[in-house]
Amino acid sequence: MQYFEDMVVGTVARFGRHEVTREDVIDFASKYDPQPFHLSDEAAAKTHFGRIAASGWHTTGMAMRMIVDNFNVSKMASLGGIGVDELRWLKPVYPGDVLSLETELLEKKQSRSRPEMGTFKTKTTVLNQKDEPVMVYTTIAMVATRPLPES
Repeated sequence: MQYFEDMVVGTVARFGRHEVTREDVIDFASKYDPQPFHLSDEAAAKTHFGRIAASGWHTTGMAMRMIVDNFNVSKMASLGGIGVDELRWLKPVYPGDVLSLETELLEKKQSRSRPEMGTFKTKTTVLNQKDEPVMVYTTIAMVATRPLPES
């Protein structure tokens, strides 16, 4: 189990592999972001995208899946997230792209009022198969401190 005390500020990790499929792009957009450039080749061709592009929110969801798969929530003393700051979609994500992640632990703070937990801030960069950043954001999350041994 990884606890607050185990986290090292400055740690950078690269991981994940998620292939973006046309079917998933259209399915997500149909349910959650039904803008024409996410659903139709013809409509997308008339925009700066040029072809169907994934919703930024879909990209965010794909990133979250890679994070959960990598950190295996059952092995981390995660207590959930507090928020996301500075979310930016830098480049379109298209069907056929293969996404991966780079994370950097920016800071951590132990709670003064709740000594059984702390918070940490992480910068996440989503990369395409050309190692081009397509999305970047910062998260703040909570993690448990190591339990004291019972006496």
